[in-house]
Amino acid sequence: MNAKVSVFIATSLDGYICRPDGGIDWLEDAHRRVPKGEDCGYEAFMGGIDALVMGRRTFEQVLGFDSWPYAKPVTVLSRGELRIPAALTGKAAASAESPRALVERLSRSGAKHIYVDGGLTIQSFLAAGLVDEITITVIPVLLGAGRALFGPLAGDVKLDHLSTKAYDFGFVQNRYRIGRTP
Repeated sequence: MNAKVSVFIATSLDGYICRPDGGIDWLEDAHRRVPKGEDCGYEAFMGGIDALVMGRRTFEQVLGFDSWPYAKPVTVLSRGELRIPAALTGKAAASAESPRALVERLSRSGAKHIYVDGGLTIQSFLAAGLVDEITITVIPVLLGAGRALFGPLAGDVKLDHLSTKAYDFGFVQNRYRIGRTP
């Protein structure tokens, strides 16, 4: 049996995950409004995953952070050559596998829960029918343009609503199960 695949991501109210140039300054600004000690469930979510899969652009964005934020193994999907910095040896690896082949390989290696991050990567896993659950935290800002979380799909993707949580500082978090409607 394949691992569960989940998405945990933030978007602007108009559905963008970053600006057209990849900038996330709006998200960093929003995080400054979050009370100390509140992480909107991120730590609990990360505690339940075994592996993380992200796209090249997301990986390059994370490389710009002050420190590597992940304790779990990261696989970076890239169709082109990708050099992983020596400091991340054993923490991150590149792969050109299809989403299905990657989930099967990670499942065989013992992963029971995989976190998928990055717009195009999420879209490819969703198109392949591999995403089981999506948590979207909506940030109260309109960007007007940017990279959308979702792209074209071959057909409708039915969602079962699991929960909604509204935070006093304006964030709204929605959790859905994918395509399991009775």
